[in-house]
Amino acid sequence: MSSSTKDFVVEQLKKQIAEFKADVTKQLVGKVVEIGDGIARVSGLSDVMASEMVEFSKGEIGVALNLEEDRVGIMILGEYKNIKEGDEVKSTGKILSIPVSEEMIGRVINPLGIAVDGKGDITAKKYYPVEKIAPGVISRKSVNQPVQTGIKAIDAMIPIGRGQRELIIGDRQTGKTAIAIDTIINQKGQNMKCIYVAIGQKESKIARIVGELEKRGAMEYTTVVVAGASDSAALSFIS
Repeated sequence: MSSSTKDFVVEQLKKQIAEFKADVTKQLVGKVVEIGDGIARVSGLSDVMASEMVEFSKGEIGVALNLEEDRVGIMILGEYKNIKEGDEVKSTGKILSIPVSEEMIGRVINPLGIAVDGKGDITAKKYYPVEKIAPGVISRKSVNQPVQTGIKAIDAMIPIGRGQRELIIGDRQTGKTAIAIDTIINQKGQNMKCIYVAIGQKESKIARIVGELEKRGAMEYTTVVVAGASDSAALSFIS
């Protein structure tokens, strides 16, 4: 090999070394010690944060809730039958968050922001934490615009304002759901986005509600969040 060729090779090596950037990431890895009823006890995740998302070896997602001295109690979001003792668990460094997007309007999603209506995936560029400190009274906007529910007794006697919380309470089969659905339907043309959250309800009942909203044209500005009776308790918890 000539000296010029050697010099060329050396220069190329120096250039590659100078341009090399090591991409090093720190990740905690633990192992499942105990699993049952949607809760996994994991060892080895000593630096995990409260409410941090963790990933199991088969792709399942969990949330660290109970932080003990040598173990962590993790609530599994979704199916957990494939998780066994000895499986690896990796920390993500991210607090439990859900995707947010305008594409969710008119869709039926689960509490993790995943579409469950069979109309394709939802693309989201932003994520919003599930647990967040509520804004103070001073920083909130004043409640100065009414919400017309379409029910004369409510609108006349106990009017509701935008941004206000209002409890609908009553025994079973007394029309609580009907009041909420009628209020959503009455917002058509009012430039108002509505979110209906169904927790622990049967899939047949949820399907009837979605069908009624679609029939009345209310799904155009409504998102339905579903944690059904057949879903895990963890999904109901974060709803």
